[in-house]
Order: sequence, then C-alpha cells, then structure tokens
Amino acid sequence: MRREARALKAKAIASLRLAAQAFNGLDDDGRVTTVLLDTQHAFEMLLKAALVERGTRVFDPNTGRSIGFDRVLNLARQELGLSSEVVGTLRALDAMRDDEQHYLGGVSEEVLYVHVRAAVTIFDDVLTAVFAERLADLLPTRVLPISTAAPEDLDLLIDRQYRQIAELLQPHRRQRTEARMAIRTLLALEGHVADQVGVSERDVARVERGIRSGRGRDEVFPRLRGLGTEIQGTGLTVKVRFTRNAAAPPVRFVEANEDPHAGAIREVDLQNTYKHGAQALADKLRIGTGKAKALRWHLGIETDHACRHDFVFGGTRLRMYSDLGLQKMREAIEGGANLDAIRADYLAATRDRSEA
Repeated sequence: MRREARALKAKAIASLRLAAQAFNGLDDDGRVTTVLLDTQHAFEMLLKAALVERGTRVFDPNTGRSIGFDRVLNLARQELGLSSEVVGTLRALDAMRDDEQHYLGGVSEEVLYVHVRAAVTIFDDVLTAVFAERLADLLPTRVLPISTAAPEDLDLLIDRQYRQIAELLQPHRRQRTEARMAIRTLLALEGHVADQVGVSERDVARVERGIRSGRGRDEVFPRLRGLGTEIQGTGLTVKVRFTRNAAAPPVRFVEANEDPHAGAIREVDLQNTYKHGAQALADKLRIGTGKAKALRWHLGIETDHACRHDFVFGGTRLRMYSDLGLQKMREAIEGGANLDAIRADYLAATRDRSEA
C-alpha cells in the first residue's frame, strides 16, 4: 500500500470510530452534528485513500490544494466504479452535514440511523474492494452503529416526516422553525438522486409554501419518489443500501419565468453540472473526438437534457456535458462498444441527412 494511502485510510477509520462513538453516546447535546461531521470526514479520507492507491491525483493543479468532497465523489464514481446509489447516499449525508455544520438541520433519529448504517455498509464495501480489508477486522463489533428500533424503509420515513412538517405548519402551532429544519433535511435527501445539492433559504421557502397550500409529497418532492432501502440481516450484522425505483419520473428543468405549479423548484448551478466540453470528454475517455462525437450520437446524449446543455453568452453558443453523460459513455466503452462501427454508422447517417 502507498504510504499516503495508508495515512489517509488511518484517518478515515479514526473518524468512523468517533462517529460510531458519538452515535452510541448517551449525551444528546451536539450528537447529530458530531455524527454527521465525523462520518463525512471518514468518507472523504477513505475515498481519497482509495484514489491515491489507484494512482489518481487528489490535488487541484490550479490551486495546489486537496480537492473537495464533491470532486472526490465524481472521481470515485469514475475511477473506483461506485454506483449512482452509493454516490447519492454519500451526497445526501454531506448535504445533511452541511446544514448541521453551517446552520440548522432537523435530522430525525430514524433518518440518521438508516443513513449512518448505510454508510457503514459502504465503508466496508470500499475497504474490501480497494484494500482487501474488512471493517469488522479493524473495529470491535460493539462500536458499529446500533439502534433500539429496527431500520425502516426510507420512503416510509420521508412520508412520515412530510406529515410531521405539515402538522408543525398548522396555524397557531408556532413551530415554524422546527418545520423549516425538517424541510432542510428532506431537501438534503435529494442528494440521493441529484448531482448537485445545496439547500438554500429560497428552496426551503418554496417547499414551505407548497406544504401550506396542501400539495402532496410527490408534487413537492418529485425527486424523492421511488427512493427506498434494501435491508439485510439483523442486529449488529444488518446491512443497509439505498435503492431507486427505475419507474420514478425524471426531473425536468424549467426556465426561470416558467410556472410549473410545483411546490418546490430547486435552483442549480448549471455551469457546475455541465462542466465538460467535447474535447474534455474525449480526453477523459482516451478516444478521438470523432469517435466521441459518434458515441454521443449513438447513446442519444445530444438530445438528453440531463447529459447536455447549451450555454449562450451573447452571440456565442457553447455546448457542454454533465458527469452523467461522461458516465454513460464510459460504461458503453467498458461494456465493449465497437467504436469503429458506431463511427461508421454515424458518418452514414450524417451523409444520408445531407443528401436528403
């Protein structure tokens, strides 16, 4: 093992021990904040250790500083093969940590437990895949997160919390602060399905208006529809993984002046979401720009708004692509796509269009 990777892994395990210790502590003061801070730090160190061990740089060449957690997750998906469900779980944890660290979070005990237990499952999976070590061999069994209540499906937890928020916002309850804290948690859970999560006061206000107007959960939080948990085992051996229902409706981007009658609309930084140019895609995939263009055509990336966006600056139009587009192209190549045949099909289709 590389020395740098060994040191980072040691920090990761130390932070996970602290998170487990805080989770099982008897003192509630600052407990949720401590658990989320240490869990997020444990994963940042573990994923950096894994990336370093696989030969990937974790420093920004422009600033000379270590990359942040968002960039770590993107690299881990590309270089370590982490699934979208795993990355989503860690992104949701990070969003909840961000609220707890910088403002007010409202994470319930049930939501905290199911996410921390899922985190332990992921930690063990990464540790085994990259370092051939098991978490059970590095930590006493007693320090793993335990709860007096069995883990519940995430969809049920979200539904229950949504109803509680609606009750807190009833007239004369005077619990609007508590309601908005719980709203922030549900917005943070969108990290399970969104590449970018930043809970703003505008988002919280939109959700509050939607709930006060009597809109249903699926209308106010369409992104959370279809989320669930896969729970295996019991007691200390329980494993928790988050799942997505493939039939869940896709998220739709709307213009700033469009009124979609939704309870909650998330504002996203499109330049952060669509950050890869055509040349950058080809370079990352180590293929020529011609084959990359043909592959995008073959996969339908050019017509998929989740993968491609055109930025207009004055009279200049700049086409950019998201991590999702990059991931689809990478998976096609790793799956054995015949780039020469795809390129030939693309040229033939282009020639037919021009002749027509």
